[in-house]
Amino acid sequence: MLDWLKNINKEYPDFWKVYLSKFDRRSPRFVALSTTTTGLDYKKDVILSISAFGIVNDEVLIGDSYEIVLLQYVYNHDHQLSNEFIVESKQAKSLEPEGIKKFVEFLGNATLIGHRINFDVEMINEALERIHCGRLKNEALDIEVMYRKWKDLNDDKHFTLPEINTLLKMPATDRNSSSEDAYAIALIFLKLKAKLGIK
Repeated sequence: MLDWLKNINKEYPDFWKVYLSKFDRRSPRFVALSTTTTGLDYKKDVILSISAFGIVNDEVLIGDSYEIVLLQYVYNHDHQLSNEFIVESKQAKSLEPEGIKKFVEFLGNATLIGHRINFDVEMINEALERIHCGRLKNEALDIEVMYRKWKDLNDDKHFTLPEINTLLKMPATDRNSSSEDAYAIALIFLKLKAKLGIK
């Protein structure tokens, strides 16, 4: 059956209706995003944590941030993982439906920024489907694509986040969490944005 046919007269949750209503104008805000997942198969794997920072007027806004650990009980049980991290971590925790809802409310109509952002978006879209919503409508920019464009690279070489960080002579990070990755992505984006002359 065609996807559009399935969505005729579909009743979405209220938070999703509010989200959809925000796209009548373009936002000056960018959101640097990083997720931690159980694997690379967005159909089978799940998100364990989401971290994001707002960027406005070429500034990373530390106060405009989102960080959550998603409690994936089935995954933890099936893989016999300890609950030690979940119990001891001081990060905010939530079940997936509520965590995804809060992220969408945080995101609004901002442009998403990430490293291989299509994967993050697909993981979030799968989680949204589980709570009977549509797909994210936000524009997205990928820092790896931006780097390749700046360097005018046409080969198939891929660059990890630490490699891009090093190539741009940015300060190294410990990369112990998705929040550190999101912050690094935000800084790399600002540097590449300036080099590419993106407004």
